[in-house]
Amino acid sequence: MSADLSSDGVTVVLDTNVLISLYVFADSQFAPLRNHIEAGRWQVVTNEACLAEFVRVLNYPLFRLGAEAQTAAIAAYQNVARGHRTGAIRLSFATALHRRGRSEILELARDSQAAFLITSDQALLG
Repeated sequence: MSADLSSDGVTVVLDTNVLISLYVFADSQFAPLRNHIEAGRWQVVTNEACLAEFVRVLNYPLFRLGAEAQTAAIAAYQNVARGHRTGAIRLSFATALHRRGRSEILELARDSQAAFLITSDQALLG
């Protein structure tokens, strides 16, 4: 049985670039994806390493996000994402700023048996 993106309960992994688009830039091309997530049609899965990467990237000077905006983005994501194997994932800024890496997202998609990994990263798409 194959899953499609319009099915209910489809497990998806969202890459950091998609998370930034969804939770920082409301007018992004990915904004419609949020409807699937918030309606429960997609079951978003994350883990500590991937959440740490999101927190780290939110801190980039390029985005000019204050602590309040960063906290709101993290909270919005944590409210819809479930942790792979561990339930709810909570992470401090201090822990997040010491982590980085790209393989975590691929490992999460594999280990959680996600139907889809949603990304705009050309290295992963190409």
